[in-house]
Amino acid sequence: MIGSMIEIHDAKDPRIGVFLNQKDAWLKAAHNPETDSSAQYASAGGLFIAEGVLVVEQLIRSGFPLHSVLVSNNRAKNIASVLEEVPQGTPIYTASQEVIDKIVGFPMHRGVLACGQRLPNPDPIELAKGCRALVVMEDLSNHDNVGSVFRSVAALGGDGVGVWMTRRCCDPLYRKALRVSMGHVLKVPFAIVDDLGSKLDELRGLGFTTIAFTPGWDSVTIDESLDRGVDRPGLLFGAEGAGLSDEALNKADQKVRIEMAKNVDSLNIAAAAAVGIHRYIHPA
Repeated sequence: MIGSMIEIHDAKDPRIGVFLNQKDAWLKAAHNPETDSSAQYASAGGLFIAEGVLVVEQLIRSGFPLHSVLVSNNRAKNIASVLEEVPQGTPIYTASQEVIDKIVGFPMHRGVLACGQRLPNPDPIELAKGCRALVVMEDLSNHDNVGSVFRSVAALGGDGVGVWMTRRCCDPLYRKALRVSMGHVLKVPFAIVDDLGSKLDELRGLGFTTIAFTPGWDSVTIDESLDRGVDRPGLLFGAEGAGLSDEALNKADQKVRIEMAKNVDSLNIAAAAAVGIHRYIHPA
């Protein structure tokens, strides 16, 4: 049974303040404690927004605390089975499509938003200890690519695969990254890494073989890499355009390239990560 729903008639109703103006600037708004330590939600560790039925469903079933849900009146009945899973005591706000569009700041066709609470960043090494494989993203700035990598980790890697991201990567809990990942960011364990170079040294001590993906002349093919033997793979992928830093390349155990047509020099990072995960990591 769906818990009590709260009807919203005014887009300025303070109860739905976390959903106001869901444009790209939302992450820099006052309720993000990283930009304003005096913000109303700073003590909660920050918030994020999930958009669409599939992503909201993943949030409800994840380990992230659910703050509230906002759903259009004409969508609520159709997703009753999803709303029934909302924990008791979590407010479910409903409104007409016209009011929701005013709240969000653009025509919102997916019909449902949910607000989740961020969790503390886990220790990267402790996270890695519990993983049989790891995917590392260095300074990726495109939300679509980050979301796509998480989706590939979930689909092609399966359980036991974690993700490291350097602090200059875009936010994986940003609304667009979450949507592109189909909500798998909420399922795949990840940690933000401050000093990637030293952490790569520690990975070696945990038995990982670090694989840097690069089209460089000194790289080997994936087949040649696998012939050498790879225990507990840690796959490293660099920023769009720039690729991996010299430090990451020099710290890696192997430099590997994906074979492709001679007149093409590289793949999009999302595609390259999918190929790498498929070749090195088998679903558990």
